[in-house]
Amino acid sequence: MPGLNRVQLIGNLGRDPETRFTPKGNKVCSFSVAVSRRWKSAEGEERERTDWFNVDAWGRLGEVCQQFLKKGSLVYLEGRLQTDRVEHEGETRYYTKVILGGMQMLDRKPGEAAEAEEEFVAIE
Repeated sequence: MPGLNRVQLIGNLGRDPETRFTPKGNKVCSFSVAVSRRWKSAEGEERERTDWFNVDAWGRLGEVCQQFLKKGSLVYLEGRLQTDRVEHEGETRYYTKVILGGMQMLDRKPGEAAEAEEEFVAIE
């Protein structure tokens, strides 16, 4: 049976993208994305939670991210999850990140009129 590893996120960059090179000379652009959700508790109180995701974009996609994204940018991201294992001071640590496969900038251009918010509906 085939597997599926796919993630879709809409959120804001938590920091400016940073580009670095691997020991083999490959270019990777890294940044974090905050995804917030809001709901009302059983008592009617408004609640909010923000989840943070680390993102790596490789190659040309990483170059585009470095060039056009900045802290606070609203983006739609598609990719896959990857968990890395790191040995640190005799302790094994695991880090899960998003390996970016596609990105769309969602920020409005300056002077663009604000439109009414549309509700997102998920079909299961």
